[in-house]
Amino acid sequence: MEKQEIGIAKYKEGAFEEALVIFNELLEQSPNHPEYLVQRARVYSRIGKFKEALQDFDFLVNKHPFDTNLMSDRAVVLHLLKRNEEALSELDRAVNLDPNNPYRYSSRAYLKDRLGDLEGAIIDYEKAIDLDPEDAISMNNKGLVEEKMGYKQKSKQSFKQADDLVGYTPEINKESNEPLPVTASEEPENEAEKKVSFPAYLQTLSKLFTDKKERKDFFRFLIGRFKRS
Repeated sequence: MEKQEIGIAKYKEGAFEEALVIFNELLEQSPNHPEYLVQRARVYSRIGKFKEALQDFDFLVNKHPFDTNLMSDRAVVLHLLKRNEEALSELDRAVNLDPNNPYRYSSRAYLKDRLGDLEGAIIDYEKAIDLDPEDAISMNNKGLVEEKMGYKQKSKQSFKQADDLVGYTPEINKESNEPLPVTASEEPENEAEKKVSFPAYLQTLSKLFTDKKERKDFFRFLIGRFKRS
């Protein structure tokens, strides 16, 4: 196994410090190598070194100004640094450059939801679903936003459509004949874990449009993480 593959494997295992050592060593041998810089920046973002991650992404985006994947990664780090206007601007750029990619809209919708722009999040989720009608994750997340806005019937319909897309059958309350609410799994124990959940979400989401099984598995994970009524 090549050293880069070992570093990626360590990253996926959650051995971030070990992965960082590997990518630093690779960059000593090949300074400014784009793939190594991307991986190191992602490691930095997972261990809370957001300024260092941003430095790597700044360099990469300057070298590759039309790479929308780099823009999305950079936007995540800007959000984690609480530079939210810049983060949204970066996602806007990604949408403008890649307007037929549903992931661009769903990732921007997710950020808008976190920032309280619920109407904007709904618009983006609907666009993502229009581009990819099998996108159960966007459908599910749209339901969560609709629920926050008090649109109970709309949210139930969105949840049902999401469940139908992946063949998920929620448990039914025998007395009311209504789906039982999903109980959220245990929350992250510390602030660092909460902070890294957003980049982990987007980096996972970007892979799902080419792997239907992985999409279904991630959908089931999501409904265990977020409350649905």
